[in-house]
Amino acid sequence: MRKIVDYLRLILFTSGVLLGVQVPGFIDQYGKSLQAHLLESSLSLKEFEKDAQRYFDGSLEKLIAHYQNNPDPVIKDGGASISAIYSRNLNLERAWAAFSKNTYSAYSHVLLEPLIDIKNEVWSNYTYSIVLNQSAIISGLCCGFLLALLIELSGQLISNLLQQLFRLRRKTPSH
Repeated sequence: MRKIVDYLRLILFTSGVLLGVQVPGFIDQYGKSLQAHLLESSLSLKEFEKDAQRYFDGSLEKLIAHYQNNPDPVIKDGGASISAIYSRNLNLERAWAAFSKNTYSAYSHVLLEPLIDIKNEVWSNYTYSIVLNQSAIISGLCCGFLLALLIELSGQLISNLLQQLFRLRRKTPSH
């Protein structure tokens, strides 16, 4: 029985390693998707930025206000569309700045404050692969170790609780 438990631990550790080596690949794909969305958003704003430069000293906010204050509902709705593109672009720029500071910031951004639509897009299109670079190996070993440790500690806790429960039942007199 002890051998089976040892093999199960080994399987859990290996599963953790295989899961962990996926993390850098996911981070990389998230970063590429974030960068692509930012580029697309910037291209969408380019013509409006030219108009803002020409008529409003480069202020997109003034251009958007001009559109939104126009009595023509078509132009007013156009202002709302430009505003949405502009807001999205600002959000993508902030996310890219947070993501691209350094390697640690990329991991913390994806873990703690990802753009949900981009994270979901990457997750649904993620291609599992095993890239054996330094980052993947470290991530894999850490995940394997943490998963094995978590399972081991959980097993010990459950075992201790069950032992105490059975001791209490033995001590209480039956009627």
